Amino acid sequence: MNEKDWKFCLHPEDKELLMELLKVTEKHHCAYERADDVKVAQLWCSLLEMKKEMNEVKQILGKVSEPFKSIVSMGEEAKRKEIERLVSDIIKPVDQASQEATTKLVESLMKF
Repeated sequence: MNEKDWKFCLHPEDKELLMELLKVTEKHHCAYERADDVKVAQLWCSLLEMKKEMNEVKQILGKVSEPFKSIVSMGEEAKRKEIERLVSDIIKPVDQASQEATTKLVESLMKF
């Protein structure tokens, strides 16, 4: 065992992740090998690869978020209708004042 190999102290899953990152970064070998400080250049190349992955994830999330918002909106509308039905069944508003009170109660319950 090499006493100076700090990677030995990493959790096995983290070692695996590090090796994956280094493997992906290896495609920039020609670039970082020409740097004055190879280790720092290799780190920058790793950051570059991580940034590309983040951009890809953001792009995918952007495509998924609109349909998800629509699904949530439909769920919220169904929730509102059911709360309105239950409150109206219990309170049975007969005039404008009781109808306004029912509406306020529904609004309040929608916050939960």
